[in-house]
Amino acid sequence: MNQWMDVTSTFSESRRYYKNTYLEICEVMDETVEISLFSSPDDLYEIYFSFGKMYGIVYAREEEAVEKREQMKADLEQEYIRNKEPSSTFIDSFVKKYDVQLPSDVLFDSDALMEQWLDM
Repeated sequence: MNQWMDVTSTFSESRRYYKNTYLEICEVMDETVEISLFSSPDDLYEIYFSFGKMYGIVYAREEEAVEKREQMKADLEQEYIRNKEPSSTFIDSFVKKYDVQLPSDVLFDSDALMEQWLDM
C-alpha cells in the first residue's frame, strides 16, 4: 500500500527557509512523488510538487493553501497509483486545473546554490 511520509523534520530549521518563504510541510510517497507547502509573511504561499518528469509551483492565498495542497496531493496520488508515472493527459489537465508555474528560481538560483554549497 502506498503511503505518504512526512519528511519535514529531515530539514534543519535553517534549511527550511528559502528566500521569503518557510517550509511548513514536505511529504513524499514511495520516494517518487513530493508535495510541499511554503508559507510567506508577505506574499502568496507556494505549493511545490514533483512527480517523475513533472514539477512546478502553484501559488495560493494563505486561506486556501492547505486545502489546495490536499486536493493536489489527492490528484497526484491517484495518478501514481494508476500509472506510476504522470501521463501526458494527466500533466495537461493538472497544469490547467492548478495553474502550475515554473519560476526561473526553480531552475537555477545561484544565490541559493552557493548558500547550500557553503552549508555542506
